[in-house]
Amino acid sequence: MASVPQSAITREQHTPSLADTIRNTIRRLSFDLTSSSQQAHNYNRSPHHHHDFHDLGNDDLYENAVEDDDKPRSRSMPHSATVPMTPVTGKLSDGLYLSRAATTSQIFSAPPLTPLSLVGYGERTKDRLLSPQLAEEIRHLLPSRLQLYDTWRLCYSLEQHGVSLTTLYSLSVPPRAASRPGYVLIVEDTLGGIFGAYLNENPRPSNNGRYYGNGECFLWKSRIINRTPDASTTNLPLAGGDSDTASIRSINIQFRAFPYTGINDYMILCEPGFLSVGGGDGKYGLYLDDRFEKGISNTCPAFGNEPLSESGAKFEIVGIEVWRVSSV
Repeated sequence: MASVPQSAITREQHTPSLADTIRNTIRRLSFDLTSSSQQAHNYNRSPHHHHDFHDLGNDDLYENAVEDDDKPRSRSMPHSATVPMTPVTGKLSDGLYLSRAATTSQIFSAPPLTPLSLVGYGERTKDRLLSPQLAEEIRHLLPSRLQLYDTWRLCYSLEQHGVSLTTLYSLSVPPRAASRPGYVLIVEDTLGGIFGAYLNENPRPSNNGRYYGNGECFLWKSRIINRTPDASTTNLPLAGGDSDTASIRSINIQFRAFPYTGINDYMILCEPGFLSVGGGDGKYGLYLDDRFEKGISNTCPAFGNEPLSESGAKFEIVGIEVWRVSSV
């Protein structure tokens, strides 16, 4: 009996049949799909927040990104991410169904901000410097952590609390429960101009005449283009008003902001005799005297701003307000 070469026997024994090929293919598919499902399970267990999404292309990036709140960020920055979707069932062969996890690429962005509520105006307060429209313009430039707060609280009003820089300082002290609040300073001049500053710390007398604050601070100015009566909203409570009723008007404004330039660190300088924001080269971006009569606004290196008042470098003060942006 002639012997058969061993190599021929080996090839014949390991030549897969059609059935073996199908079974092996299904086995590989099952393994791959099980791995995908496990990744989806791990993803769903991982803590995350819609503001912190970054490219989630692999397991190493599933951890939350940590935002640096000391730097201004845009209100809604889209982030690209690939996320597992709901598993679906598909038919792979006669009588056999397998579950597979579908994935897709989606764009994540911050949800729309809820409308602001301005709290603190008295029932008899007539000269209200902060409108909802202006507040929203300022809000979009605040640090991300503060944009989420939908209630701003009036700390000081020249009309409500009288002419006193000392009172402004004392009423601006944040409550202990407030975590890293921000402050919006608003000034009105005799020409009806509304301008001011955002401060990352409460205005208070400086230690040893030193500047404080950081690059979150900025100067801003606005100009009302027109005031159009809105018949559909007349005689309704003003936003943020305390049980006050008055005619709400549609206000169109022009708004300009002057952020930190990085040239120097002259942000906030306050003394018992004055309050100032922005400095350098012997000039103030915004300066208010302690009697709230005279003000100064020059171009300063800290913010590279133009004079905030249409009156020029010097202006006369009509109104002042300080608003706190915080959780309480």
